[in-house]
Amino acid sequence: MFPEKLLKGYHSFLGNRFEAERKRYETLAEGLQSPEIMVIGCCDSRVSPEIIFDARPGELFVVRNVANLVPPHETNGAFHGTSAALEFAVEVLNIKHIVVLGHQRCGGIRAYAEKMAPLTSGDFIGKWINMIAPAADMLGERGDMALDDYTSKLELASIGQSLVNLMTFGMVRRRVEAGTLQLHGACFGIGDGKLMVLDDSSKQFRPLAA
Repeated sequence: MFPEKLLKGYHSFLGNRFEAERKRYETLAEGLQSPEIMVIGCCDSRVSPEIIFDARPGELFVVRNVANLVPPHETNGAFHGTSAALEFAVEVLNIKHIVVLGHQRCGGIRAYAEKMAPLTSGDFIGKWINMIAPAADMLGERGDMALDDYTSKLELASIGQSLVNLMTFGMVRRRVEAGTLQLHGACFGIGDGKLMVLDDSSKQFRPLAA
């Protein structure tokens, strides 16, 4: 049976948001989508880009994965969901901005920071979060630093590494160098709602003014 929660939510959507934005949906249905912003976020259920940025239908092109990671460009593997979404956004939609959106209390980042045993006995999560390794190497050894503090630093460092990885894609690099595409890093605080944004000049994350 289809989940009751989703049935109720859908009926609420039909009677409220869809009805209020019916004209917009009709316009979107008649033509192709044309968002200017791509958000690469975490699949954590607490961090929805559309909600955080109060986006209307058609405004954001969103891809979500464990720990909001962007893999480096490579063509040897068989399946590349995030890379395929990136290629579509850049080459087809001509996106003008790409935002790597991390968040505090990320389970994937913490699992790597704690050097835990694999979260599951499957083949995928452990290999995927190993992409955090370059960011961890950049931070250096944890030493006596409290785990929470180290994890917070690793969350930000991982966002920075994903931005570096984005530039390994020729289609991205060419557009960034031409000034037609901008890359951004941001980190959302689940508990307090604060958004930290990577400053291009200082290369530091700073809170966005309320």
